[in-house]
Amino acid sequence: MLSAESAAVVRATLPVVAGALDEITTRFYGAMFRDRPELLDGMFNRGNQASGAQRRALAGSIAGFATALLDEPDTRPDALLARIAHKHTAVGVTDDQYTIVHKYLFGAIAEVLGDAVTPEVAAAWDEVYWLMAGALIAQEARLYQDAGVEPGRIWRRWTVVERRTETDDVVSFLVRPTDGGPAPRARAGQYVSVRVRMPDGVHQLRQYSLSCDPGGDLRRITVKRVTGTAGEPDGEVSGLLHDQVHEGDELTLSAPFGDVFLDDPADATDPVVLVSAGIGCTPMTGILAHLAATGSTRPVLVLHADRSPAEHALRTETRQLVGQLPGARAVFWYESSGSEEPDARTGLMDLDGIELPDGATVFLCGPLPFMREVRGRLLTAGVPARAIRYEVFGPDLWLPGPTA
Repeated sequence: MLSAESAAVVRATLPVVAGALDEITTRFYGAMFRDRPELLDGMFNRGNQASGAQRRALAGSIAGFATALLDEPDTRPDALLARIAHKHTAVGVTDDQYTIVHKYLFGAIAEVLGDAVTPEVAAAWDEVYWLMAGALIAQEARLYQDAGVEPGRIWRRWTVVERRTETDDVVSFLVRPTDGGPAPRARAGQYVSVRVRMPDGVHQLRQYSLSCDPGGDLRRITVKRVTGTAGEPDGEVSGLLHDQVHEGDELTLSAPFGDVFLDDPADATDPVVLVSAGIGCTPMTGILAHLAATGSTRPVLVLHADRSPAEHALRTETRQLVGQLPGARAVFWYESSGSEEPDARTGLMDLDGIELPDGATVFLCGPLPFMREVRGRLLTAGVPARAIRYEVFGPDLWLPGPTA
């Protein structure tokens, strides 16, 4: 896929480019938003821009794609890009925007690396960029087609029919299409973007997992209020949803996207393991609800860790859903236990003594340190890497390789 001439140049310059990617992506975003401020209105998460998470994710994806091209020169690493493609379609990215990104990204590369960017180096990395962009454009076109929407035209108004407080800092919104039409097709485990106008007039987007069975015309999202730590600001979208959105109000939601979902053919019998911590329970509850609604008899193991039973969102509902599934069981861990869950385990999640079913697909969601730790333990326990599917809330700052 990558020409031999370009591959040699990329291999020789990858250490230098990768080492400078943080500065390159910082300058890239700065210049692009300076000249194209409209992109910050409803396209990019300014919280992730402020924290640097978005530029680190971009740097990681570029370096990862280039490395994959060098390691497997006869294949195009489309699988590496699936998560990015779903994130892009969930915010309405269109193919013309790749030309804008190219302009500012390569301007930043030339600015940072200076004379090291010879015509040969520029041409080689230009080839890498357009291979990556072309693969993403193709994947995103298929995703838009599958969702039944025109590229970029993903938005629809939904009416809040119920608001329910789950914990002190978590609230659920049950919504129905305002136009009275049917809800779009969704898969259990997927997410939607929510688009809101902030007090300063700028639109911001955030993704929230569908926390209910996606089979009907109602959808539910469950939102944790984000409280800033270590000097970071509070979550502006979660705060607005908590403080200002009530029954009867309208929300703007995207079509559903997400590459981590339950593959659930009618005759499926293979086991499912759902592993989560904190608000990572939301896609797991959606998967459980779908299994219950379809009368599944698949073996299901639910493992969840939280600070306490009172802070475990959707705890009672999870217990009820597990009770409806003949092959399901659940184990909860709490840092501080309580009478609400007398059979729960105290402390952090510990897989010692947990019998993992053979041949299971494992779904994993929670804070990155939790997922890294649990994934390592799953691999040590003999679960194949290909059987572990993980969902990251926000930019994907964890891009494990096939066996990492």
